[in-house]
Amino acid sequence: MEILQPPGWPRPRGYANGIAARGRFVFVSGMIGWDAEGRFPSDDFAAQARQALSNAVAVLREAGARPEHIVRMTWYVVDKREYLAASGALGAAYREIIGAHYPAMTAVAVSALIEDRARVEIEVTAVVPEE
Repeated sequence: MEILQPPGWPRPRGYANGIAARGRFVFVSGMIGWDAEGRFPSDDFAAQARQALSNAVAVLREAGARPEHIVRMTWYVVDKREYLAASGALGAAYREIIGAHYPAMTAVAVSALIEDRARVEIEVTAVVPEE
C-alpha cells in the first residue's frame, strides 16, 4: 500500500489524501451502529460509530482482510455538529478498532439514514495484498 501525498501539500490529520494498492478488493456495505441482532445498543454518536467500525471489521474478516487493508472509508453522518463534538471519543474508538492506519476518507453530512435511529453509516473498501 502506498500513501499518496503530493509534494508541498499539508499532511492530513486522521486520513490520507489517497492510497494506491494491489491485491484482492473487498467492498463493505454501509455499516451502522446496530449489533449482530439488529438492535442499537446506544443512541450516542461515538458509541454508534464504534459499533459500525466493529461491524465493518467483522465483515472484512470474512474475506481474510484486516483493518490495515482498508484503503477507503466514507462516513455518512446525520449531524455535522454531533460528529465534530464527538471527535475525541471517535478518535479513541477508531484507534482501538482500526489502529494507527489512516486510509483515504470522506465524511458527508446527510439529511437522514434509512434506519431512523442510525446516527452514522460507514462504508469501507479494502485491498488484501497479493501473496
